[in-house]
Amino acid sequence: MWETTVNGRVLHFHLAGINNQNFIMRDDETGSWWQQITGEAIQGPLKGQQLVSVIHDELTFGLWKKENPQGRVLKPDEAIERAGKYAPADWEARMLKVPVATATLDNTLEPRTLVVGIKVGDASRAYPFDAIVKQSPVLDDLGAQPIVIVLGDDKKSVRAFQRTVDGRKLEFFAKPNSVPLRLTDAETGSEWDFTGKAIAGPMNGKQLQKLYALNDYWFDWKTYNPNTTIYQLGNR
Repeated sequence: MWETTVNGRVLHFHLAGINNQNFIMRDDETGSWWQQITGEAIQGPLKGQQLVSVIHDELTFGLWKKENPQGRVLKPDEAIERAGKYAPADWEARMLKVPVATATLDNTLEPRTLVVGIKVGDASRAYPFDAIVKQSPVLDDLGAQPIVIVLGDDKKSVRAFQRTVDGRKLEFFAKPNSVPLRLTDAETGSEWDFTGKAIAGPMNGKQLQKLYALNDYWFDWKTYNPNTTIYQLGNR
């Protein structure tokens, strides 16, 4: 998700094509082409310009609705729907059958291994989704920044946070048999929820700073983050 204002000018974007199964967007105002995954203009008058990222979540609808009971859902355009221009319901299953072809295919992981990609400064790391399921919460240090990655109750939604609060590095553990999910930090015994907010204990009311976590295929993450490392299960 990106801001649409560039150099004080609001741009309007439309799908122009697909590259590595990522959208290429074209803005109406200048005709420049932009990569969906990086937010960078790769062709046209604004080539080299960078869209500003907007931190957002990739959650299942059920979990999102629990957190936002009054939230609204964007309704599909009926005309586009009647014309059959929306992706079919089985689009993801179809894409799994499409051959992977990139200039720098890295087989360290299977190309379509689902990973959660996180960047901190110049450092990037791919966290295999299966590893997160087995180890959540995942405690790590990325680019000298202590972070924590947490799997939601639905076992599908993932959030990542910085785990330094008021200059203090925290170690988190999942509270056994807690529904909904609760984390406890070893330093103060405070309880935290899936939004990264302390809801009980000495740190009650404190909020962890959220990090952008991208659900992606390994081949795609590696293509746009060539120096990425891979998290190894149980490295802590």
